[in-house]
Amino acid sequence: MAQTFETIRKYPAVDEVLAKKAIIQAVSIIREDLPMFTEHFPSSNSFAGFYKPTENVEWTTGFWTGAIWLAYEYTGDDVFKQAAEVQVDSFLERIKNKTDVNHHDMGFLFSLSCVAAYKLTGNEKAKEAALMAADHLAGRYRENGKFLQAWGNVGEASEYRLIIDCLLNLPILYWASEVTGDGHYAKMAENHIRTAMQCILREDDSTYHTYFIDMETGKPSYGVTHQGNRNNSAWARGQAWGIYGIALSYHYLKDDSYIDLFCRVTDFFLRHLPEDLIPYWDFDFDTGSGEPRDSSAAAIAVCGMLEMTKYLGGERGEKYKDAAYRLLYALIGQCGNTDWRQSNGLLLHGTYARDSEENTCQDRGVDECNTWGDYFYMEALTRILSDWKLYW
Repeated sequence: MAQTFETIRKYPAVDEVLAKKAIIQAVSIIREDLPMFTEHFPSSNSFAGFYKPTENVEWTTGFWTGAIWLAYEYTGDDVFKQAAEVQVDSFLERIKNKTDVNHHDMGFLFSLSCVAAYKLTGNEKAKEAALMAADHLAGRYRENGKFLQAWGNVGEASEYRLIIDCLLNLPILYWASEVTGDGHYAKMAENHIRTAMQCILREDDSTYHTYFIDMETGKPSYGVTHQGNRNNSAWARGQAWGIYGIALSYHYLKDDSYIDLFCRVTDFFLRHLPEDLIPYWDFDFDTGSGEPRDSSAAAIAVCGMLEMTKYLGGERGEKYKDAAYRLLYALIGQCGNTDWRQSNGLLLHGTYARDSEENTCQDRGVDECNTWGDYFYMEALTRILSDWKLYW
């Protein structure tokens, strides 16, 4: 079925009572996890419901630290602050040593761990780490094409491309300009989203996951998928990155052209939700499909809609806010973990990657928790219960 604002409005909406109950449960699980995940980090996805301890590697560790900071904000309990600060030290060492950072995901890693720490506590080591991360990300900027290269060695011909996920890495550049007074960081971010929006948004308002740029001309060349079902399908998490990424750039730029882009990308996401509102991992699949869900895509989209409603106002803003409240109700009821013995994650039924004929993935974290889903679930609940100040 094709969803509309009217059909979505028939579903129940989260209220403060339910959100408070859900965040108390989530905080209790985070507290239980601290002995295992303070000196170490959770794996990117769970295995049979449980995360394993890892070092500070991959692109996902910042989400866990961000969830700890959210737990600290909700409770005021120093046990969370102390754990998060241990991890800030780890992030400072990671960027100093350039450990597993040959990619663009500095925002995912350092906004939620170190920018958050600096904003909340004034931690100077966190500020140092985050600015080093911003410099590292700026080093991936390609003037020929005006974009941030996602993966691979900088300037490598086979990796001369951007991906939609990077929209969530741009805020660390906006933040760096704010704290240093140096506008070149923000200009790179602004140029990147302009380039991205010129090529990843299709006429039907779906999005490409990744788009190659011609190294010689600097012009967009062709789009493919890395994690979606097909090159021309809409990967659910990618569409959600678009929703929240556009909202965040609007927060910093206040460029009204992004309002239309936000509405187009978000409306596509909402129209293609299945009957229970929890998206499948790719929008090729609809109600009754045997394919796995990706609850994290819904959580990301909720956060993006709640951010953008602060600027839209009026009936249009209320429509997106109402849709976000109903998606979050569905997430709490169908995917929110309530038992640490069942899983040490917060949000069930996520998908890290799913194998298909046209993508380059193997099945990974299918019908499991993942750390970004947990984080965005916590952020969404926090937004319902407070006037939350962005870590991004």
